[in-house]
Amino acid sequence: MEQQKPRVAIQGIRASFHEEAAFKFFGDNITTIECNSFKQTFDKLQAREADYVVMAIENSIAGSILPNYSLLLSYNFPVVGEVYLPIQLHLMGLPGVKFEEVKTAMSHPIAIRQCDDFFNEHPQLKVVESSDTAACAKRIREEQLTDTVAIANSLAAKLYDLEILERRIESNKKNFTRFLILTHQENAKNITANKASLCFQVSNEVGSLAKVLNTLAEQNVNMSKIQSMPVLGKRNEYNFYVDVEWEDNKAYDTAIRQVLKYTHNFNILGEYKRYVEE
Repeated sequence: MEQQKPRVAIQGIRASFHEEAAFKFFGDNITTIECNSFKQTFDKLQAREADYVVMAIENSIAGSILPNYSLLLSYNFPVVGEVYLPIQLHLMGLPGVKFEEVKTAMSHPIAIRQCDDFFNEHPQLKVVESSDTAACAKRIREEQLTDTVAIANSLAAKLYDLEILERRIESNKKNFTRFLILTHQENAKNITANKASLCFQVSNEVGSLAKVLNTLAEQNVNMSKIQSMPVLGKRNEYNFYVDVEWEDNKAYDTAIRQVLKYTHNFNILGEYKRYVEE
């Protein structure tokens, strides 16, 4: 019996950075479910119309994507993996188009900001913001725009048969985005984990958070990320989203038991393997 391709929900369309991240984690043999918003990806997973969600959570330049932390908590789907994707941006247009003929460049506003140096060198280009990098590439192909280029990844150039006029126009060549992989509870598999995403609250007293952090340190559990978000409708109360990494499972288990004494509304959002670049 042929195994069904994993159905992976992404924000955006085919050839977006989300699909590129999905390919990097799962391989090319997937069915991509295009969604208009991050919330819609979770709704697809909830309705069992998708098996997994690939969701950006932070970018090394733009920082954390705060609304997505709220989605993690409100839907409570387990995190089962992560992937880091280098963000490489190229200028692309219809085959045969010369750069001197180009009047307009389109892309997602974050991608545009990441190419400031390029646009400072070419002030003649009108910059137009759009909802998705790959959608800009698709529009150029469908509307046969000969005076317009898109800023997107090489996947978009390949899928929509566009020619890359300028490669690697991003200002920071070491930019990356971290993506989380989520699934529904029944599809989560037990793996040998060495990283976890946690969420908790602490009392509004001196040293409350320090007790949690000291407990982790005492057990040699490394905190690789911390992000605070206000609790809706409650003044001076915050959810703390923390990523931790460990080498010894017993030390991690001990740390979690001890941390429970200093926290409330404690959630393990997911335990998974730390991403390691091959």
